[in-house]
Amino acid sequence: FTDPHAAKAGLVQAAHGGTLFLDEVGDIPLTMQVKLLRLLESGTYRRVGSTELRRADVRLVSATHRDLHALIAAGRFREDLYHRLGTFPIVLPPLRERREDIPLLAAALLARIAPQRTLLLAPGALTRLAQHPFPGNVRELRNVLERASLLADGSTLTAAVIERALAIGSPRPAAKIAAVATRAARPAAALRDAERDALRAALAAHAGDRQSLARSLGISLRTLYRKLKQLDTD
Repeated sequence: FTDPHAAKAGLVQAAHGGTLFLDEVGDIPLTMQVKLLRLLESGTYRRVGSTELRRADVRLVSATHRDLHALIAAGRFREDLYHRLGTFPIVLPPLRERREDIPLLAAALLARIAPQRTLLLAPGALTRLAQHPFPGNVRELRNVLERASLLADGSTLTAAVIERALAIGSPRPAAKIAAVATRAARPAAALRDAERDALRAALAAHAGDRQSLARSLGISLRTLYRKLKQLDTD
């Protein structure tokens, strides 16, 4: 949306008579929270670029990974909005507290990640996933499985493949990286070649969509561009 003087239909209007889902509601800025509160209390809103007050009949479902009580205490989330949103709260424990869900979640995620392939997790791979704390919850699990699908040669994701996928997504101390580079220059070159090939294959799997690839790998678009440029010049 580029023209603030032209009224544009938005999500609230599109959801009229249905359900509007707001993900990561804890990240909404305070100025937008005021408008959301008005919508919830009066059922009215104004489209961007318009002065006309409109009515909307929507059922609102919201989600967040943040501690809203802490945000309220810090003055970053309105308490009145919290109570309006919290009509029927459902608290979903983090993935590390429901490891028994990992097999089902992993199977469903793999079916979405690679619908043309029938990817299966070996028992050892499931055991390794169950051992991981997953601070990023289901998003991190999806990223790990997507990396594993790119690393796997066949249709079975082994424990070794999962281990490599976890290692790719884990930050390593700079000192340790420097030590590895000093001890093993030739293997490092081979690793760069493998990383280059993996990134090219991943980019092809995402039909050249760099934004989608960066999101699936859990990195920023800027980091992805920097990595691609670095690998192309090595």
